[in-house]
Amino acid sequence: MTARAVALAAVLALTGAVPGSAQAAAAPDPAQAAPEPARPPGLVQVPAPLQVPDPAQAAAPEPAQVPDPAQPPEPASAEAPAQAPAAGREPTTACWSLTGPYQRELEAHLRRPVDGAQSVADCLAIRAFQWKNGVDPADGYAGVDTYRMLLVVQARPNPNAEGDCPVRDHRVTCVDMDRQLLWVQRGSRIVFPVVPIRTGRDGDETRRGWHEIYWRSKDHKSTLYDNAPMPYAQFFDGGQAIHARGDYLYAHGGSGGCVNLAEPEAERLWDLLTEGDAVYVWGTKPGTDG
Repeated sequence: MTARAVALAAVLALTGAVPGSAQAAAAPDPAQAAPEPARPPGLVQVPAPLQVPDPAQAAAPEPAQVPDPAQPPEPASAEAPAQAPAAGREPTTACWSLTGPYQRELEAHLRRPVDGAQSVADCLAIRAFQWKNGVDPADGYAGVDTYRMLLVVQARPNPNAEGDCPVRDHRVTCVDMDRQLLWVQRGSRIVFPVVPIRTGRDGDETRRGWHEIYWRSKDHKSTLYDNAPMPYAQFFDGGQAIHARGDYLYAHGGSGGCVNLAEPEAERLWDLLTEGDAVYVWGTKPGTDG
């Protein structure tokens, strides 16, 4: 055996490889990961550290929705919520009053279609007018109370626009029987604002023309009508006086000839006027022959 053959045999003996044999050791695959080294006994494996998101990249949480104290909570319902009315649709809040005797007059003033027939929108508009002007009940019905307040509202800017009440340099209490209104003026200045009244019924009409307050009786009782109360009575012509009416102002188609006011307004007029003040009456009460 030559020296080369001896050296080759020594190498083969060290590696355990036999030329041409299937049991020759294969070279390790670099793609295979190295085996995990064995842990000494009793050593606990530490888990991988938690990934903490970058606060700069984390989205800010949405704020909790706090209920508005001004808005009452909606009642729970098993049904789907009703859809909101379309924009521009007239509101449908319950308002059930029927057509009133002064329907057309209120419709015209409130710029509603003047057809004399009550609708939900008419009812709501009339009810809003009543609330604004202190008509009770505010129910959307175009009755006499609401119509009389309509006349007050229309006259308020200038009740003597037609010049029916004479202008003097002293106080004049103006009694307009056509519109059933009263106010007090000094010159062209209104010193007591226009209010609704009730004058004499048919056959007992309030007497027209110039008069003068000649006697006042704050807690007067009628000597003609069974001691009927006549608070804040200010007499201007015989038994006819301006005074308060405690009951419904527009009852019975009119008074027995006196000029009736609601009690708060009669009290304020009492505080303003005195004996000797002038009263001027004109016109005709609706529903009378004059």
